[in-house]
Amino acid sequence: MQPVPKIALVTGAARRVGKTVAETLARAGYAVAVHYRTSAADARKLAGSLNAAGLRARAFRADLSRIADIRRLVRAVERDMGPIRLLVNSASVFRPTPVYSVTERDWDGILSANLKSVFFLSTEVARRMAGRKGGVIVNIEDAAVDRPYRRHAPYLVSKAGVAMLTQVLAIEFGPRIRVAGVSPGPVLLPEHIGKAGKALAIRRTILKREGAASDVANAVLFLADEANYTTGTRIFVDGGRTAV
Repeated sequence: MQPVPKIALVTGAARRVGKTVAETLARAGYAVAVHYRTSAADARKLAGSLNAAGLRARAFRADLSRIADIRRLVRAVERDMGPIRLLVNSASVFRPTPVYSVTERDWDGILSANLKSVFFLSTEVARRMAGRKGGVIVNIEDAAVDRPYRRHAPYLVSKAGVAMLTQVLAIEFGPRIRVAGVSPGPVLLPEHIGKAGKALAIRRTILKREGAASDVANAVLFLADEANYTTGTRIFVDGGRTAV
């Protein structure tokens, strides 16, 4: 008799850090639901490559700013793959928004994509986890919440909210469900900050180098599988940035 696979839903899993998280979990024995919103080709390619390697994955589309889509997503994943044991809230919108040019649409869009989605998806999944053997929720946060910078006010406020949700939801969902966060520092730095921006970000760390997506993914896996007495807190994967 084959063991029942562990099911992980990873949001924003088609690209960047989310993709590496999905790959890492799949190699660790999880069947992975690869969530995407617009990156259909990338999500299907990832799921296909994992399946071709003898692992198990499937792509699912949803607009996480819409509660109806969240509910459809969770139903579809559990119908097609099985009960979700691990939720990784990785999807987010990150773009520069100079403070005097922030529009209502900017603010609502970023807060909805990055914060509202985490709350409503987490509660939807947690309702199901609570009726079973529990589960784990890992939120991808941002170390910049503790070391903020210019031109990204809505994004940083949204990630500060996610950091608070990690604590609040751990209290609300415990003891059967653990909730923890991973707070990356300079990992996969975006091209729009330029060479000077990248150099400054790296110089501000203790380790004097950029982090890799695998550093974040390994922290997620640790929280999911090994950190059985850890909830309501954050792991900083930031090269020591928040220590200086």
